[in-house]
Amino acid sequence: MSETSGQWPSELRLKDDGQLLQVAFESGASYDLSAEYLRVMSPSAEVQGHREEERVTVGGKRKCVIIGVEQVGTYAVRLTFDDLHSTGIFTWGYLYELGSRHDEKWAFYEGELKAKGLDRDHAGQR
Repeated sequence: MSETSGQWPSELRLKDDGQLLQVAFESGASYDLSAEYLRVMSPSAEVQGHREEERVTVGGKRKCVIIGVEQVGTYAVRLTFDDLHSTGIFTWGYLYELGSRHDEKWAFYEGELKAKGLDRDHAGQR
């Protein structure tokens, strides 16, 4: 069992008009996750692909907001973003991973943007 699989949230709250999702866990950990970060790290096949080499780097989401949060069973939430992306199912373990490994994952994302000629403000290449 991974360290993230046993994490259960005690509270999910949208803040700053949907720009942040605050997630508190029963373990005491709490994270403010930006809508941009959640959108570009969406666990959907559209973003992650079915294999690592299929991963899509999504640019132009700096001002992205979450417009919907829907519980999926007892294990996850489906987030809907203002670009209407809603196919990612964010499990509690994945949300915990995104919070606990934020700096590492964000640095990787910024490296992907740079390597592909993309940026946070424009969807296409510069």
